[in-house]
Amino acid sequence: MSQATLIRPTTLLNAEQCQQRIVAARAALGDRVIILGHHYQRDEVFQHADVSGDSLKLSRQAAESSAEYIVFCGVHFMAEVADILSRPDQIAILPSLAAGCSMADMANLAKVEAAWKELNAVLGDADQYITPVTYINSAADLKAFCGRHGGIVCTSSNARQILDWSFAQREKVLFFPDQHLGRNTGYRMGIGLDEMVEWDFDKPQGGLTVEQIQSAKMILWKGFCSVHQMFKPEHIDLFRAKYPDGKVIAHPEASFEVCQKSDEVGSTEYIINTVKSSPPGTRWLVGTELNLVNRLHEQVKHEGKFAHFMATTISMCSTMFRTDPPALLSILESLVDGQVINQIKVPKDEAAQARVALNRMLDIC
Repeated sequence: MSQATLIRPTTLLNAEQCQQRIVAARAALGDRVIILGHHYQRDEVFQHADVSGDSLKLSRQAAESSAEYIVFCGVHFMAEVADILSRPDQIAILPSLAAGCSMADMANLAKVEAAWKELNAVLGDADQYITPVTYINSAADLKAFCGRHGGIVCTSSNARQILDWSFAQREKVLFFPDQHLGRNTGYRMGIGLDEMVEWDFDKPQGGLTVEQIQSAKMILWKGFCSVHQMFKPEHIDLFRAKYPDGKVIAHPEASFEVCQKSDEVGSTEYIINTVKSSPPGTRWLVGTELNLVNRLHEQVKHEGKFAHFMATTISMCSTMFRTDPPALLSILESLVDGQVINQIKVPKDEAAQARVALNRMLDIC
């Protein structure tokens, strides 16, 4: 099967035609393809997913799939994970190569290696004192970095378990790229805010003193999710004033202040399960991506439950949104024609090192 570089002009189709052709192409491919859909994906694409979920669930599904083609309706790092964990004869495909992650882009290999070198200079031997932990929302080469340095990968579902393991290995953790997941998880584990420092990757030595680095238990990379930074404590205050009996649930990528004011904090799967299992009549303010919240509201409203979006302005994952029905259709019809487009292939050595860090996570969780 050949690797193509051009996508046919399916954008000229109307919405109904596009959906009909996706269904037809999917049926023609049968068991040869599996479509994975992240919770933040737009509805008109999400409806075609064979399996939906958060990063941990989809990572496992990628590893367990027997399909020849893994079509990942998500963002770039997710398709990389699918490629790393899948069999050598399987092909991971991303419908839109423009679907990246701004948070993942905040930590690149050059900056992390530079930080490690500086930490090594301060501590004497960073590999002896620090376990590097990368959020799954990161590039494959950063997962490989963790694999090389005795580190590990985490998700928002398992961050606490992963940090427990990490501290059992070494006394400190370098956590990247999302400072908020690290801070919120660490605090809930009993680590004080004064034991956490923020590493500013644009400043020498992270903008920290030798004493701050030496005394820190967690070194948090100055990265964040632009969607989850839209949520503010005042949004919660306004909701509680209007609905005194309402409940608030937030994703741990939200700020420390938002998570502290929330009744519940957890991953996308945790948010969905908590809202769905709540008693009829429960009203929730939900601090995570808009597509997920809207979909969740539609799923529970017949039970007399409500899911309100936390921000007062539209806040969706814009890079995830770049995967649209024409992009998915182009992928599927090209496969029917015997062509692969938008294959995601991690270099062999890098994939092997990243697999070490990912398998450490999967062995624990």
